[in-house]
Amino acid sequence: MDASRFIARRLRFGGKIAMASIAISFFIIIIAVSISSGFRTDIRDGISKLTGDIQLMREDMNYVSEDSSIPADPSFKRLIDSLPGVKSISPAVYRAGIIKKDDNIHGVVFKGVQREASDTSRLSILIPERLSDLLNVKAGDKLLAYFVGDNIKVRNFTVSGTYESVMDGTDNLVMLADIKDIQRLNGWGEDEVSELEITLKKGYKNAASMEDLTRHIGMLAMTGDESEEIGLVATSVMDRYPQIFDWLDLIDFNVLFILILMTIVAGFNMISGLLIMLFRNISTIGTLKAMGMTDGAISKIFLRVASEVVFKGMLIGNLVALAFCAVQGFTHFIKLNPENYFVSFVPVSVSLSGILLADAVSYLVILLLLLIPCLFISRVDPAQTVRAQ
Repeated sequence: MDASRFIARRLRFGGKIAMASIAISFFIIIIAVSISSGFRTDIRDGISKLTGDIQLMREDMNYVSEDSSIPADPSFKRLIDSLPGVKSISPAVYRAGIIKKDDNIHGVVFKGVQREASDTSRLSILIPERLSDLLNVKAGDKLLAYFVGDNIKVRNFTVSGTYESVMDGTDNLVMLADIKDIQRLNGWGEDEVSELEITLKKGYKNAASMEDLTRHIGMLAMTGDESEEIGLVATSVMDRYPQIFDWLDLIDFNVLFILILMTIVAGFNMISGLLIMLFRNISTIGTLKAMGMTDGAISKIFLRVASEVVFKGMLIGNLVALAFCAVQGFTHFIKLNPENYFVSFVPVSVSLSGILLADAVSYLVILLLLLIPCLFISRVDPAQTVRAQ
């Protein structure tokens, strides 16, 4: 049996405060990583669900004009659909309008999407929850809508329900209607739409992949069929809503800062605990040196004991953090103001790879910090400690 392991099993760290500090630090680290991942996942998927990840539209796209249509099935669509990373391509028709309910008037954007026949009837719409609260509108109510263009058009829509959206702000009130209703409103045929919305697969929604696919799709739209001179441009949601993704990057930076801070705090608490353990075992260190054991072998003994404490604290912190994430994920008991945070509750997304990476980095950094108190071992004089016994 390895001598260092045998001796380490008989030594006790005695640093419960240090272990508690490790557990608390890892709890905060895992919570921060999960919340950051939750914000990015929920907001990114929420935007993607409403607008797609990449939009293909005319250069002179105008939500008010009736002259900004593109083909619903252009010749290059199949080339885009065959790209790795592309999940689906959906047509959409947009038209800006003004809705009126009693004395309240709001500017909105109507979006026509393909809906199941069982989910819609003529001139029925889904409205964002924020607008429903503002106007005190519920399913079955009527909303009068005015559309300005060459001629003013008026339509009476029926509210079929509400939906929750991360773009649910005062300036981003999107009404979801059946695509055929908005095509008729614009005087378009079934083969005319405002834009094609491309949804990407999960592994391609990072900044680098999205930028590369946006550039590739834009090139395909330009060169796919030279006979279709419709002047299309491809725009990613990151370019369309840069303020939201800049805010998400700021959250990631804060998480990195928390990870560094908590690791340093946990490391220095362990340093204090290990120093106390070394002071208590000076006579043991002297005896081992007198028996011929090297400083490195003795350090290995105490590092083994300390690493077990770090591992136990990390395990406790992880388990408590995962339990918290599970409760928050199911109950959403911690609420947020959606006007400031885009979502109405603290989102959590448990990323196993992210958690393991955070654990591994923090664990290794703490063990490296524990090499500092081990320098004390080289200064112990075995003659003095043995004589003192």
